[in-house]
Amino acid sequence: MSHTNHHVPTIVIGRLPLYLRALTQLAVEGRRVTSSQELSEKLGFSSAQIRKDLSYFGEFGKQGTGYEIEFLENALREILQVDRVWNMALVGAGDLGHALANYDGFELRGFRITAIFDSAPAKIGAMLGNWRVLPMDTLRETVRAQKIYLAIIAVPAAAAQAVADELVQGGVRAILNYAPTTLSVPPQIKVFHIDPVAGLQSMTYYL
Repeated sequence: MSHTNHHVPTIVIGRLPLYLRALTQLAVEGRRVTSSQELSEKLGFSSAQIRKDLSYFGEFGKQGTGYEIEFLENALREILQVDRVWNMALVGAGDLGHALANYDGFELRGFRITAIFDSAPAKIGAMLGNWRVLPMDTLRETVRAQKIYLAIIAVPAAAAQAVADELVQGGVRAILNYAPTTLSVPPQIKVFHIDPVAGLQSMTYYL
């Protein structure tokens, strides 16, 4: 059963993982039922916004009784397609790459790094987590062979575009980019940028 609806605004898709995280926390606390009001208090979105976002995908709650947590949690996993495990490539075996390779939060939520690449001769062949670091010239064939559609770029800004080009050539369709630079990719490729410094700069405005 696919819930994919191409008319859903991107900003709504961006909020769904936050709803899923809140529901998972409630389930861990042993809760069975919640309401849009409670989710609103936890997340800071209005209850009307939460109801509207969920309504893009069907009817999940009943007036007066709220949402059954397990049902809604499973539905959101299916909508976000994290009811399975996705293989990921990690490019960059430096400090950030080490942290990402050793982060156990990915697998708990449906993602597994299965191939790690670097261009530095000193790093190639070394073990990082469970994986041996591979040379960049094997990236395309490895990504194709493992049917990897997701990749994380954790390389210096100057190298990021060339890495993105290789990933796209290998068939990767979504990239999480930690390099502090904007990537140029075909329109059908999804890119999400994580730039901690940009985040800090936007916060210091308020200090």
